[in-house]
Amino acid sequence: MNYLQYVNIKQGSQSTNRFSQGNTLPLVQRPFGFASFAPQTDASRGGWFYHPQDRCFEGFRLTHQPSCWIGEHGALVMLPQTTTAFGRFFRAWSSFDPKKTVLMPHYMKYYMNRCYADFELTPTEYGACIRLAFHRDFDKFLSFMAVHGAEYTYEYDTENHRLFVKTDCDTMQSYDPGKLYSYFVIQFETDAVDVDGILTDDEEGQKKGLSVSGKGASMHIALKKSSIECRMATSFISYEQALLNLEHDSVYDSFYALRDENEKIWNQWLSRVEVTADEDKMKAFYSCMYRAGLFPHKAYEVNAQGEPVHYAPSADAVLPGYRYTDNGFWDTYRTVYPFFSIVAPEECREMLDGFIQDYRDGGWLPCWTAGTAKNCMPSTGIDAVIADLAAKGILSGKLLREGFAGMEKHANTASDRPAYGRDGCAEYLKRGYVPMQYKESVNLTLDAAYFDYCLAQVAEILGDEQKKEKYLARSKNYRNIFDPETGFMRAKDEDGNMKPGFTPISWGGDYTEAAAWQTTFAVQHDIEGLAELMGGKEALIAKLDEFFAAPAEFEVGGYGREIHEMSEMAACDWGQCAISNQPSFHIPFMYAYLGERQKADYWLEKICREGFSGEDDGFPGDEDNGTTAIWYLFASLGLYPVCPGKAEYTVTAPMVENIRILGKPLGHLGDRTMISHAELKSVLGI
Repeated sequence: MNYLQYVNIKQGSQSTNRFSQGNTLPLVQRPFGFASFAPQTDASRGGWFYHPQDRCFEGFRLTHQPSCWIGEHGALVMLPQTTTAFGRFFRAWSSFDPKKTVLMPHYMKYYMNRCYADFELTPTEYGACIRLAFHRDFDKFLSFMAVHGAEYTYEYDTENHRLFVKTDCDTMQSYDPGKLYSYFVIQFETDAVDVDGILTDDEEGQKKGLSVSGKGASMHIALKKSSIECRMATSFISYEQALLNLEHDSVYDSFYALRDENEKIWNQWLSRVEVTADEDKMKAFYSCMYRAGLFPHKAYEVNAQGEPVHYAPSADAVLPGYRYTDNGFWDTYRTVYPFFSIVAPEECREMLDGFIQDYRDGGWLPCWTAGTAKNCMPSTGIDAVIADLAAKGILSGKLLREGFAGMEKHANTASDRPAYGRDGCAEYLKRGYVPMQYKESVNLTLDAAYFDYCLAQVAEILGDEQKKEKYLARSKNYRNIFDPETGFMRAKDEDGNMKPGFTPISWGGDYTEAAAWQTTFAVQHDIEGLAELMGGKEALIAKLDEFFAAPAEFEVGGYGREIHEMSEMAACDWGQCAISNQPSFHIPFMYAYLGERQKADYWLEKICREGFSGEDDGFPGDEDNGTTAIWYLFASLGLYPVCPGKAEYTVTAPMVENIRILGKPLGHLGDRTMISHAELKSVLGI
């Protein structure tokens, strides 16, 4: 079956910074590829540079943007122009014909009304092949344009018909000592370029020339032919490596042969999970499955000796080994890597080798990387990823020992570098909780307790009983901030006093993108212990009932303004369950964990039906690098990893039929509520 027929790569892109229905980009790339491309429709909106309702087109952007909230790095825009070449998007844009537009994972095409041209792109691992056909005879250019006013350098090599481009584009502050540069090489056909007609643009204006540098600089390649094909590749290391990457990728006979090969590659990915359902569910499912194959991005390259190498921003050096980037673990640990452990275990192991490589390079495991380290979300969610893959036998031996060393460092050592380690680490070790002088102290405490549990799991696998007991004891620290009077997790001061003026619907301040309602259940590793605090299993179930029955009200609290997650929760009829953001992800499944599967089935069906679709507005909040798409996949399949780090899944009613994973049928699991990873593999015969 051609599963691409069900994929809408615009799913979730109908969003704004005040109301997210995905906050996604329609990315054209190889699965987990080094280079991604998206249409740019309005660069003036910053991270929201594409919107499906725009009727303007500003070019194909080579983009590494993992999230509109994180920002862009290493970007370059390609735009055909005619008659007059403009160096700014507000003058260069063109309207386009929607009926002739194609946007698919492996291919995109725009017909530009202004210059009567078809513009096509299909990706390679490190770049793309581009095809351009003008249908009128006038001066023709292919412009290469800057993003966000960053520094760009262009040099045209007349002997080899190549354009070289370098940029330091990075729109969010880096917390690494090294500066990340992107290097591009664009190879033209021998008879395609009018060298004497090449134009440059910089702050001094436009002129003829073969080189230009500066903030916001651009170059307009004058074309002799009405139809051209060109190839491009990119590198984080050097121009020389970009040429190696170009050679590595140049294994196709023609643009359309490459497009067809990319179609096969994407169908192979999509068919790793086969289901049947009605048309709407198939579109939602496989659009989400496409999103599951986008992030993280490869950030390593292959040198002349065939060895993996990468630029390490934390060491400011080119070093051997794998590297992956464009990933935030606070989001992705919950669904992405547990899903990969089932459908992509080999790729998943390489990804973790790459993340642990960051520890080898700079001494810290990553928290949020977008090329370089970003100080975005709290805590050290990679702990859960390492523990989960270790529990499932995917990480072991030397690699696991290295990962555990990195886990122990940030669990016991306060980092002096923002974007690394656990905030409030020293206070947590001293008091057993993070006091409210730290922003988001409740989440910091709950995350630390859970991630300590993950350390205990890895210690047990490595045979270190003493460390296992140490971290298990620390994993109970969530108890230190539970308030039995209100039944919520609350902030404390340094003397152990609960913060006054409490309301469970006040967002921010002590909580991360949530309030006490969404945060109190963040004890995935010890639901039995949480039930004990609540007064028993029935009391915890009653608390869940109250959670879903409560009005979807909020107070802006520590944010001092309404943020989009509040708006999205209020727009839904799911009580205080904000599936628009990760803290609520596991909560509906807790019903099944506690033996109330019918309640889990009810809420999951309602949330999936009302909040998800394969349309441009198909998510109930931020999609976050595959996190929310994979939540939907898990819910549809009737499996969910409530506690990554435990090799088990909560079982609920599937919403699709005839499920096959890696070609093996997943039979009906009956009324059971749990299945181990080993049992799941046995059922699947893998």
